[in-house]
Amino acid sequence: MSEENIIITQPPDENDNLLRQKFYEHIASQSERVDSLSSHLLSIELAIPGIYAGILKLIAGDDTALGNTVSVQLTFGLWFIALILTLVSLTPKKYIVDTKILIQDPKKMDEGLGIEDYFSKSAQYKLRLAFASSLFFFFGILSAVFTIG
Repeated sequence: MSEENIIITQPPDENDNLLRQKFYEHIASQSERVDSLSSHLLSIELAIPGIYAGILKLIAGDDTALGNTVSVQLTFGLWFIALILTLVSLTPKKYIVDTKILIQDPKKMDEGLGIEDYFSKSAQYKLRLAFASSLFFFFGILSAVFTIG
C-alpha cells in the first residue's frame, strides 16, 4: 500500500461533538416550538372573541341583542376557522417513519420518512396550520373593525 492512499483521520473534538448534538437537538425541537406558538395562539383566539363580544354588548346596551350583521358573522366565522386550524395543528399526526434511515430519498417518501425527515415534515405541517390560523384571525380582526361604529 502506498503512502498516497492512506487517509489520516482523528476523532472529532469535544466542540465538534457539541455542535453536532446541538444541531440535532435543534431539528428535534422544531415541532415543540411550533406547538408552543400554537398554544399561545389558542389562548389569544379564545380570549379576543370573548372580549369583543363583551364590548359589543356594552355598546349595544342591555335591551338590544348583538347586531346580527354580516360583518359580525364574518368576524366570528373567521375566528372560528382560526380556532379550528390551531386545534388541528396541536393534534398529533401519524407518520410512517423508517428509524434505520436518517434522511429518506425523496423518491421513496411513500415508503416512510427518515428520522430527520419526520421532524422536518412534522414542524412544517404544524407551522403551515399555525400560519393559516394567524391569517384567518387577522382577517377576523379586520372584519371586527367594521362592526363597531
